[in-house]
Amino acid sequence: MAMSKLSKKDVEHIARLAKLNLTPQEILKYQKQLSEVVSYVSELSEIDTSDIEPTSQTTGLTNVVRNDEVKANGLTQKEALSGTEETYNGYFVVPMVLDNKDL
Repeated sequence: MAMSKLSKKDVEHIARLAKLNLTPQEILKYQKQLSEVVSYVSELSEIDTSDIEPTSQTTGLTNVVRNDEVKANGLTQKEALSGTEETYNGYFVVPMVLDNKDL
């Protein structure tokens, strides 16, 4: 496997893009690791896939979603509000989390 060697400058650039502050030891460590990843990806690009049909999924399933259905076992508004002490116009009343001074 031919090694595509990334430079220290390449690793520093990648770290800057990822907003990572790396130590000199980490730069050396990731320089080796990232070089191995790039080398592996370049090795994969050498594989002949001309006879392989492109695919976007591998399960063979189609339309695995279902239609939304209203189920009769849901709570009525009265039942939903029955466990609270304070309501207003059919809604729960809860303590204010934000006020204007927080904005």
